[in-house]
Amino acid sequence: MTRRDGTGDDEALDREVDEALALANERAAPASPPEDDDEERDWASPALDLARGRTGRRTPPPGHRRATSAGAGARGAADETGGDGDAGAGGLDVPGSPMPKARGGLWRRSPGDPTSPGTGADKRRAPAPESPDPHPEGGPGAPITPHTWSAARATASVTVTTRATLVRPLADALGEVLAEPLAALTDLPPFDTSAMDGWALAGPGPWRLLQDPGEPGVLAGHGAPDPLPDGRAVRIATGARIPPGTTAVLRSEHGTDSGDGWLHAAPAHPVAMGQDIRNRGQECRSGDHLLPAGTPVTPAVLGLAAAAGYDELVTVRAPRVEVLVLGDELLTEGRPRDGRIRDALGPMVGPWLRALGAEVVRTSRLADDADAVHAAVAGSTADVIVTTGGTAAGPVDHVHPTLRRLGAELLVDGVKVRPGHPMLLARLAPGRHLVGLPGNPLAAVSGLLTLAEPLLRTLGARPGAESRRMPLAAAVRGHPADTRLVPVAFRRGAALPLRFSGPAMLRGIAAADGLAVVPPGGADLDDPAEVLPLPWSAGYGRTPAAPAGATAPGRSDDDDGIPTPEAPA
Repeated sequence: MTRRDGTGDDEALDREVDEALALANERAAPASPPEDDDEERDWASPALDLARGRTGRRTPPPGHRRATSAGAGARGAADETGGDGDAGAGGLDVPGSPMPKARGGLWRRSPGDPTSPGTGADKRRAPAPESPDPHPEGGPGAPITPHTWSAARATASVTVTTRATLVRPLADALGEVLAEPLAALTDLPPFDTSAMDGWALAGPGPWRLLQDPGEPGVLAGHGAPDPLPDGRAVRIATGARIPPGTTAVLRSEHGTDSGDGWLHAAPAHPVAMGQDIRNRGQECRSGDHLLPAGTPVTPAVLGLAAAAGYDELVTVRAPRVEVLVLGDELLTEGRPRDGRIRDALGPMVGPWLRALGAEVVRTSRLADDADAVHAAVAGSTADVIVTTGGTAAGPVDHVHPTLRRLGAELLVDGVKVRPGHPMLLARLAPGRHLVGLPGNPLAAVSGLLTLAEPLLRTLGARPGAESRRMPLAAAVRGHPADTRLVPVAFRRGAALPLRFSGPAMLRGIAAADGLAVVPPGGADLDDPAEVLPLPWSAGYGRTPAAPAGATAPGRSDDDDGIPTPEAPA
């Protein structure tokens, strides 16, 4: 390849870059990459490193500088965490040269370059060619065509046709979802009532008191009181039925009983017609539509249902889920040892599914044994089985063979998303499904958000997680052909991408508020991105201090490798 040593011309530099890009395209995707290797390294990184000038084979000409967008430690973080640092750190900014800049992990030509995949007005990067199918058609283990990320979520959302319902006493319905609209069984209030403690009045004052001093007057919980003659007043309690003939209620603090049997209103509080009377049907009339089906039953819903006359509610039964954690290498206690690692998915997946509205009936751990996996899936009575690991085509990946033995229908077999592309969704029988999550922890989270969440939401008739489009607080490198899900923290109205977002890492998602959906090719600083909130997210409005592991322009790494805010100027 042509060297550039500071004395060559721009054409020589362009030829070098063209050769590097050609090599990058040839190496963009191996025919059958292992999941971890494919997801945790930069695609075609040797060629791109050479084009960015990081190999040490050439020295940038005097006066040229590296273009960075996320601080000095971004590239090192990318290398350390599987290529998930800022991809803009690298490349040469050559004034007046058509040399492209490395942004988002892919090269983009300058406007007007004849080899550019787009024009100067087209600021989106062109994705590299898709990887060849690792299972040629007709070969062993050949999957159906992988779904795009959005298509996979849509498939999981519409796969359910019926839902199980229950009639629950109010005390047992909390946390479930209304299976039917809630209609009022009575007027609310059911009769005219007093809104305050005071006196019921008839006509203009002053008013002659009906009861003797010390008598309680009209109380709540009693039958219909006697009519109130014009010019008369009677003591009344909050919630008591209004006597016929009453024109207003005078609050206790606004009236004066002179002791001679007459009641006077304070001059500062003249009486208005109808004041402090709650009229029958003020909130609703019998038969009025109060809440739609699909409404989660909260304490307030229970109170409204009781007030409207209900003793029981018809709810959608929460989907029953069984979790199967697969893997010989997993330990359930202590530190990793003897080539074995701690099971991170067993403690995480069940609570995550509960946060999505599921009833987790059991979490079991299984060895990588084909018969054991088959027996567990075949013997389960859960509505949904969620497996972790074993969804690829390795020698101990038994999920696909189990599904074939059971005659299951594969609805989604692979998703064009990183991390987590080997995830799957299958129908075991009418009303029964299996969600296969990859074994890497963050890849499993990707599967939970992509397939389990929409499936459980539909089964439980729950409203979906409300995504939001937010600007990105830093550029994010994308995969050439697949959607990428990146943990983000909500910061001052923007989504801040977090480090430690490799498929086997949980450090980023543990500090995250949501996952940003990054399209193929990546996204730039301030680009709007769809963000999926996590079930326990505190919301988009908070502005906490940046969590450990966050990276953004204007931040630097200290000795421990975790970014910390720079001192203000």
